[in-house]
Amino acid sequence: MNLQIDKKEVKPLDVEKMMHVYDFSSETIRTITTENLLPAALINRLQNCYPQHSGFVKTRTIFTDKTYYAGLKGFREIVGKLNENGIEISAVEEREFFIEIYRFLVTKHILNTIDWDNYENDPVYYLIFPQPGMINPEDIKLYVAAKSDEERRQVVETYQHKTNPHDGKQKLNKPWYVGSEGQLEILEGCQHKYPPIELILDSTTQNCFAFCTYCFRHAQVRGDEDMFAQQSVGQVHNYLKQHKEISDILITGGDGGYIPYERLLEYVKPLIDDPELVHIRTLRIGSRAITYHPEFLLSDKFAKILKLLKHTIDSGIQVVWMAHLSTPRELMNPGSVAAVKRLKSFGITVKSQSPIMNHISLYRDEYGKVDIDRSAQNWIDLGNVLAILGIGFHSMYCARPTGEHHYFTAPLADISKIFSKVFRSLASINRPSRHITMTSSAGKTSLMGTTVINGEKVFALKFNEARNMEWMDSVYFAEFDEQQNTIEKLKPYGADKYFYEDELAGIENRLEEALLKEMKQAENHDQ
Repeated sequence: MNLQIDKKEVKPLDVEKMMHVYDFSSETIRTITTENLLPAALINRLQNCYPQHSGFVKTRTIFTDKTYYAGLKGFREIVGKLNENGIEISAVEEREFFIEIYRFLVTKHILNTIDWDNYENDPVYYLIFPQPGMINPEDIKLYVAAKSDEERRQVVETYQHKTNPHDGKQKLNKPWYVGSEGQLEILEGCQHKYPPIELILDSTTQNCFAFCTYCFRHAQVRGDEDMFAQQSVGQVHNYLKQHKEISDILITGGDGGYIPYERLLEYVKPLIDDPELVHIRTLRIGSRAITYHPEFLLSDKFAKILKLLKHTIDSGIQVVWMAHLSTPRELMNPGSVAAVKRLKSFGITVKSQSPIMNHISLYRDEYGKVDIDRSAQNWIDLGNVLAILGIGFHSMYCARPTGEHHYFTAPLADISKIFSKVFRSLASINRPSRHITMTSSAGKTSLMGTTVINGEKVFALKFNEARNMEWMDSVYFAEFDEQQNTIEKLKPYGADKYFYEDELAGIENRLEEALLKEMKQAENHDQ
């Protein structure tokens, strides 16, 4: 059957002009054209369905001179460039204090996706630019009043100690094993908390293409002394051979997309060739390159990695690109669409773990309350845009209690209402695969919604990952709270503690004691 389209009804956008407006390199344009990564019908559908989120029809480009803007110097360059274009950013000193605490890095691409004619209502602006109100005013006063660089440095370092960079007792998740000669091997850049998956924070992935203002791994990107950084690939393979329960490995960071071809080959080749590693079924790469630097994914250099990943898929190992997309704005531009299309053309599955963040993907009304309808519509639109692009909507998760949590979080009761509206509005195939989730030391807890017990409204909770995976079999309840914004702080309903708390304390103690014991034995062995 031939599909007849009335060309008068569909006016394709000028894709070539679009690429020049975004200041794409000749290499990027060649890749997009040769591999047909921006089909006019696809761009036209996105534009017609969601013009309110679109970056396809922009005509003004401010940032063209460099790919990256980093640190205070980069931030000041951006402020100067905006001033030249009649845009004045307020509260510069306050924003600079945030930058010194957490770091700052943005790309030309993400800057050019912002609607600078309406930037204060653009979620991407809040995603990458520190905002007034993020940091306690009293601390800001100390920073502004500092009379020297040394005084400012002391204020910054003092504040950094308050930022809780390793929430959820992440340090307990470091795996270890005893080597063939009795030596203790600690995987300093890995985490193995849930039996089926091991996280690898490789030494090459300790940077990002740009920094999110809500980042919960700021210890990594700012280079704290206790950051996770995996040096030895061999350690990882040895550990995997001893833990057949692991089916998935996740290369993350920083940004997992940063891993060089040679380093990725070190990880992947044994997974394909070594029969002792046949239990590894999925390789995940956690990256925001689609949002922040799609031109990297469209480069000739990255083609080598794509071919390696295609070979990995052809060898029976699923490859999943784990993106973090919270708004349609992040995808509704030619670079991001082309990057997604290129990943998928090599057989890579693309999924999104989507952070629920106030000011970015949650919105307030004129009275300062969470706007349920407007916020839900953002997520409904995102779910449908993900569907159009063939991206799996993996999950929606709450802000972790780290960094400037107070600024990005919202009451769980409101988030639950938003999720319910999103879930019932999307087609079943396009819904997020889990309830809204928050991570703690115990595991990843889903807020399933509310119910009534003995005439009292309560929250229904359930683990979807846990230190003891059998905890996932039980639904349990917490007292309903209109204002609480952290699942971990909800009070158990009808009990003094949750069913898992005693066992959790025992697990945490055993993890710590076992490692200390092995460290002591290793020390005696070395002597």
